[in-house]
Amino acid sequence: MDLKSQYSQIRQELLDAASRVLDSGAYILGPEGRAFEAEFAKALGVAHVAGVSSGTKALELSIEALGVGPGDEVAVPAFTFIATATAACAKGARPVFVDVDPRSLTMDPADLERRVTPKTKAVIPVHLYGRPADMDRILDVCKARKLRVLEDCAQAHLAAYKGRPVGGIGDLGAFSFYPSKNLGALGDAGAVSTRSPELHDLVLMLRNCGRPPGKQYEHARLGHNSRLDDLQAAFLRVKLKRLQDWTARRRAVADLYRSRLAGLPVTLPPEEGNGTSHVYHLFIIQAPKRDGLAKHLQAAGIGCGVYYPKPLHLLEAFKQLGYKAGDFPQAERACGEVLALPMYPELSPEMVDRVAEAVREFY
Repeated sequence: MDLKSQYSQIRQELLDAASRVLDSGAYILGPEGRAFEAEFAKALGVAHVAGVSSGTKALELSIEALGVGPGDEVAVPAFTFIATATAACAKGARPVFVDVDPRSLTMDPADLERRVTPKTKAVIPVHLYGRPADMDRILDVCKARKLRVLEDCAQAHLAAYKGRPVGGIGDLGAFSFYPSKNLGALGDAGAVSTRSPELHDLVLMLRNCGRPPGKQYEHARLGHNSRLDDLQAAFLRVKLKRLQDWTARRRAVADLYRSRLAGLPVTLPPEEGNGTSHVYHLFIIQAPKRDGLAKHLQAAGIGCGVYYPKPLHLLEAFKQLGYKAGDFPQAERACGEVLALPMYPELSPEMVDRVAEAVREFY
């Protein structure tokens, strides 16, 4: 993606926002942070948002707020970014991997049901690439077993599942504002969303050294220094005003890709419908001869990427869990086929045509 293109359009507003924060003298837990939390909660249609220092911290604080600890298990997709699983490890819990649906590449509810054990405490479905996971079926599994649900919304700002915005379907939602995200800060930042005032209050304490809101030297529990600073909040407020428009542009680019790539031997993202909206953080195709296609595109000066080249269960970091090749066949297959084509709001139809023509040339 081209971050400079976006920055050039809003440069002065970002500079004005930075000046406003600098002039205020309130840099942490100040008015910009509170305003962003309220505005993002409204955009999501949830009651509460707590700004935190990164998407990874959003996951970790959420896992802690849900009471996960040593001896517990947390079910996570085998195909996602590592932070989804390390959030469980940070609290001494064991990540239990779950295979993914071959089309959506999100958590397979049927495999989730097979993997749940008496030790399972929570489930983290990932709305991968901006497409919501199959939340109804996942929630059915979780409700029957009284499991807590943390939505990993790091790539899914404003996505919706059957008309319900992600981040307000499970117990908690974790968002990342890493600069390349659909809503990106100019550094690290994240947020936790919830419908529960009790969980919200707990996250507020956990992010701020265990202090209840408004208290300076009273620490109700052990906590963390994981707050969203006001400078990043001010930048995010500038961008949030444009997020719906940027999302509409991403979806328009996705529609162009679908029409231009029709008939090729590649698997495109599943069609939307029934109130479910994909926000296309990435436009992912599943392609035979993926590595050859990637080299062909790069030789033509077209950027592309592989998200992700290895499933979690085969990473060195998780070898102690005892998984082996073949345990999660859909995740392993996806790692050999997925390819991200250029995707950002400023991508023109002519650029899409160029990418699609290069893909057609290869096949």
